[in-house]
Amino acid sequence: MLLDIMQVTEGGGFVIIQDSVDCCGRQLLKSFMNAALKRLYFHDGFTDPLGWTECPALTVHQFTPQQISARIGHSEQPKSVMLVIDSLSWVLRHHPATVVCQRLQELRRGGALKSILALLHSDMHQQGIVGSVCHLATAVISVSPGTSVKHAVAKTTRRTKSGRVTREEEYFTVSEDLTVTIEAQSMHSGKAQAEPEEFEADPAANLTFNLRLSEVEREAKEKLSLPFVFSQEKKSALLHHRPGAGRILYEPDANDDFDQEDPDDDLNV
Repeated sequence: MLLDIMQVTEGGGFVIIQDSVDCCGRQLLKSFMNAALKRLYFHDGFTDPLGWTECPALTVHQFTPQQISARIGHSEQPKSVMLVIDSLSWVLRHHPATVVCQRLQELRRGGALKSILALLHSDMHQQGIVGSVCHLATAVISVSPGTSVKHAVAKTTRRTKSGRVTREEEYFTVSEDLTVTIEAQSMHSGKAQAEPEEFEADPAANLTFNLRLSEVEREAKEKLSLPFVFSQEKKSALLHHRPGAGRILYEPDANDDFDQEDPDDDLNV
């Protein structure tokens, strides 16, 4: 699956390479770039990321859809454009995760980009932040050390538009010319499954009485007229005046005199 994602990344999608201090994923990131390379435009956001000099090349505050789209538009670009972010962790250290997720979504919907490839250092952030960002991706590749120094392990999760999820675990190596070679594949890989749904316990599962109605009981309940629910005929009968109906007439006497300025005049206080 790792090689398949490298071949189709140019066609679209959002791929995250997730690494840690135990295993660096930058070589794999460069391999993806090399596989999709047509013409490379490099924007230096590492030398002066906070804009302390007079003429910074690229700062983390310029990580907006407008700024990135403007930089893409100023350069001669091929038919498909891939945005490579090395690394997304540096952006997350200076922007809230919600803002970063919104801007990534805007970039994907903007039309100027075909695909986004980002490197994310998972051990630099809380698991909630990592999960929120990875939830936006069409493919997440988590790299970890292998049993040998020569190769590493790639745990790939790919999600389709229909919600189908495929997971695969592969052992790979990256050569000096950035060629990726699959050394071995796990026996449990390649199984496609739907996105797991959260399990909710049934509160009526182990009761000694039945809380559910059968079809016959449900039909009888629907036909039953409740005493406090008025039918249309009963409403009409109550609202319309009938001849001979009784009326209440009230004529105030002297004891009912009410003083507007002193409402408590009848009280002996």
